Amino acid sequence: MLKKYNSYQLLLISLISALFIIYPDITWLPFDLEKLTSVEKTDYVAFFLFRYVFFVGLIFLLIKINLQKVKTSLFKKRLAYNICISIAAYAIYGVVFFLLYAKVKHFGSLVLFQFFFVSILSTLMGHIVILYTEQRKRELEIEELKVENLQSRYDALTNQINPHFFFNSLNGLTSLIRKQNNETTLTYVNKLSDVFRYILQSDKKGLVTLGEELAFVDAFRYMMEVRFANKLEYRIDISEKLLSYKLPVLSILPLLDNIVVHNRIDSDHRMVIDIYFNDNDELVVSNPVFNKLSPAATNGTGLKNLESRFQLLMNKQIRIEDRGDVFNVYLPLK
Repeated sequence: MLKKYNSYQLLLISLISALFIIYPDITWLPFDLEKLTSVEKTDYVAFFLFRYVFFVGLIFLLIKINLQKVKTSLFKKRLAYNICISIAAYAIYGVVFFLLYAKVKHFGSLVLFQFFFVSILSTLMGHIVILYTEQRKRELEIEELKVENLQSRYDALTNQINPHFFFNSLNGLTSLIRKQNNETTLTYVNKLSDVFRYILQSDKKGLVTLGEELAFVDAFRYMMEVRFANKLEYRIDISEKLLSYKLPVLSILPLLDNIVVHNRIDSDHRMVIDIYFNDNDELVVSNPVFNKLSPAATNGTGLKNLESRFQLLMNKQIRIEDRGDVFNVYLPLK
């Protein structure tokens, strides 16, 4: 951040600061000139301008040193360093101007105060800048740690999906093999590879478009329709203009998989899954409820996983609605 200060900015700051430093001399200047002859007035004005230029140069030097050279955050050390430079500058000032303008008595307490004030000013500026720089550095480090933590949590959540879906898919493949329908089994394997390709690539993605997610759902739909014959149907009613909305990758999969795991799907319980947008611009995944006679053998991480990912990536909450005969999940998109 210190490198952002260029010489023109420092010079402008020095010019303005020097005006404040010699302000008492400016107010006394008309009264001092009344007592002097025309020759003395010329010397006095020249002396006054030299003083102003000298203070401009000193302030410029001290500020530049404080911003670029002095790295300590201790105020006392910085002040001591600046006072030493100011004392050396005062000695040079006294020697030069006393030799040139010996008749002018401006080397006493006021000038000492002005040099001391210059030291305080440059010390405060350097101290404030270094504290601000350290604070910004700490804030950036904290933000980086937060991002790393969020990424780790997201990776852990995403990794929970793969084993859960993998074993359910193998069950479907096992069922087809038992039926000895080789052509259907081969197509199922191809679709399964498409699905897993999307899942494996998902670790490089955070948010995806709804269009990408629905294209993945289409491959998954084939697998489910083959597995359950005509007992499972997907009805997707999404306008093309809404396909650019974004949501966390693999958001719909756990919902579809959850429906299969927790419901009976047979000739007497035909499952129709509706995917559509409601008036609140939420993606709705809805299905009738046909509870299994015995509880499903799952670890219950599906919906919790989805809730966590929406919170991490979008800072939004999903809504779950269980009406008893219908189960709805509302996904907020952006």
